[in-house]
Amino acid sequence: MNKPKGLFALEPPFFDLVYGGENLRQLQSLVDISGPSLSQEQILERPEVLREVELLFSGWGAPRLDRTFLEAAPRLRAVFHAAGSVKPLVTDEFWNREVALFNAASANAIPVAEFTLAQIILSLKRTWWYIREIERTSTYPDRSSSVAYGPGAYGSVVGIVSLGRIGSLVREKLRILDVKVIVHDPFLTPERAGELGVEAVSLGELFRRSDVVTVHTPWLTETDGLINGGHFASMKRNATFINTARGGIVNEEEMVVTLIDRPDLFAVLDVVRNEPPPKESPLYRLPNVVLTPHIAGSQHDECRRLGRFMVEEAERFLSGRAPQWQVTRDQLANEA
Repeated sequence: MNKPKGLFALEPPFFDLVYGGENLRQLQSLVDISGPSLSQEQILERPEVLREVELLFSGWGAPRLDRTFLEAAPRLRAVFHAAGSVKPLVTDEFWNREVALFNAASANAIPVAEFTLAQIILSLKRTWWYIREIERTSTYPDRSSSVAYGPGAYGSVVGIVSLGRIGSLVREKLRILDVKVIVHDPFLTPERAGELGVEAVSLGELFRRSDVVTVHTPWLTETDGLINGGHFASMKRNATFINTARGGIVNEEEMVVTLIDRPDLFAVLDVVRNEPPPKESPLYRLPNVVLTPHIAGSQHDECRRLGRFMVEEAERFLSGRAPQWQVTRDQLANEA
């Protein structure tokens, strides 16, 4: 049996990072495909390379699947995107062609959930406050003072905003801790909450009750600026806010005002509205803000997992088995 023709379409520097090693060997056993990858610019310059392509394996820097691309790829049957969101790729023309689409967002959720769990544990021990105080004073703070109080991971309350792909995985990882988990998610049913062992609450109640709040909401028109200064002002003393979702979910100006007024609070921000923030941003200077440069998702060797998910999905697709990571038009409407 002839193998279907495939093509790699992602920025060349990412090719080996995602599809190299065993991923490439396994894929070549299934598909008539070889490296190196072609960039979006290279494909636009040589659209004839798409003429026989049935399976497209993409990743960061993938081409937009618009009318021009699709007309050059009349045999295209499926796209396997070894990265998270496919929103920058898809168009109405793509959906109208009914090409199957798969992505590795679930693979990318794993390191985000791991990073979040680590930050939750550090926050419950008030680690970042201790680090900053030791840097500032060159001595160890009095651990018995109320300023140093961190509840630890026994009986404390962790609030999760949204139980999507990542939020649900964070909840599962929190099972190793003796904490109470409360959730705000308008789509969470009582039955599902019972299965997960969580308490469903309003967004306001979640901020008031939680020792740590972690956000996993998709950034949509409806969620832009969802979290405001009032939410931060209502937080418990010495509480921590963690954001690994998108900066646009937070009203950043109001958050900064509250963090200045409430130095007991901490914000651990892996994402902000503008990345990186402008040089004049107070986020760089506030002692109760920890910034990381959007590193929660797949980094370095973790990227091979993205490719692995898509190789395994291609196996299922070609053998006629049920897919695990297919993306539909309706699903995408509610994703970041």
